[in-house]
Amino acid sequence: MKMGSPFLNVLPSLDIHGHTRETMYVVVSDFINDNIKLGNSKIVIIHGIGLKVLSNELKLRFNHDKRVKNIYLSPDNSGCSILELNI
Repeated sequence: MKMGSPFLNVLPSLDIHGHTRETMYVVVSDFINDNIKLGNSKIVIIHGIGLKVLSNELKLRFNHDKRVKNIYLSPDNSGCSILELNI
């Protein structure tokens, strides 16, 4: 995460580096549930840039999830996605 991005630094974040497509779904889903319970409307998922495997899988699996209002790459750091949650 860029140090110069205060917006990303204040949001709850989860780093999924090293996860597979399958394990990524479980940890992100649990993180979404926890943040909905806490009343957080936005979270950051740090997936890195690389070959875009994790970022593509994140969009594929959560783009139509009823808990997620919107998902998009951070304008400040393409290695992070912001998820707006339905709370």
